[in-house]
Amino acid sequence: MNTGSFSQPTLWRTCRALANRTRLQICGLLFRQPGQTVSALAETLGLSLSLASQYLRALESRGLLEARREGRSVTYRPAPVATPAAGLVAALRLVFGKHDNPVETIFKTVTAFTHPRRIEIFGALTKGGQSLVKLRTVTYVPYLHCTVT
Repeated sequence: MNTGSFSQPTLWRTCRALANRTRLQICGLLFRQPGQTVSALAETLGLSLSLASQYLRALESRGLLEARREGRSVTYRPAPVATPAAGLVAALRLVFGKHDNPVETIFKTVTAFTHPRRIEIFGALTKGGQSLVKLRTVTYVPYLHCTVT
């Protein structure tokens, strides 16, 4: 496994943060109504304050949300355009705006990338057709048993 890549851990960790339907619902709410407090989001989704806060911090830590303290409360909004995750935030916003069931669409997509080994396999496959032996060698996955065309 190639552990030298900076973006790879960021990608799978970000996908792990997004591979949660409730966190995705939070993102959708904040795209529609940015600047909501933890308590407002918790109430809307029927979550405890501590769980809502934990989910919001996970999304913020991946650069997807921005937190702003306003007096005794903290409000959250999607990350601004000039951040490293801006492209991902824009893609999420697009899916939430155009799909009938955005939470499931995003969930199914990001779940595929929640492990660094799967990202390596995907990367190897996107470089062109690989034989199974070559794919095993490139990704160091000796137990890979799928048929690759």
